[in-house]
Amino acid sequence: MQLTPFDRWLRETYVYETHVRTLRPPESIPLGIVKVELPDEPGKRYKHLFVAKSSKAADALIAQLKENGQMYTTQIVENDAWYVPFIAPKRKSVTWFLISLVVMTVAGFFALLYVKGLTEDPEFRKNFMEAMKLLRS
Repeated sequence: MQLTPFDRWLRETYVYETHVRTLRPPESIPLGIVKVELPDEPGKRYKHLFVAKSSKAADALIAQLKENGQMYTTQIVENDAWYVPFIAPKRKSVTWFLISLVVMTVAGFFALLYVKGLTEDPEFRKNFMEAMKLLRS
């Protein structure tokens, strides 16, 4: 389904995080960046992992790495938080789900009001009971 701008904003703000891997650590780490310790494994090209929750923090780190001429790679990954399946379901739009939920709730409310009005009408009740007697016999 087509994602709306609200869906994209939700995903960018709360779901996606940027992983930046480098050969050597930068001189200083900007605010909003978390350094994750990687185990020393032979054959691993990148030795340091930095996780940025926001794109602005990742851009600041990348600009610093470019300025220092450091080699790096980036990867956008989904967060593992408990709320991710609720605000960013796979191939679905939260906005359209909420809109359809509201429309169906309003339609159900008015349908129940209509049925309630019919059941309180004595003429309708009399005709309904007669119809039921005819169906039974």
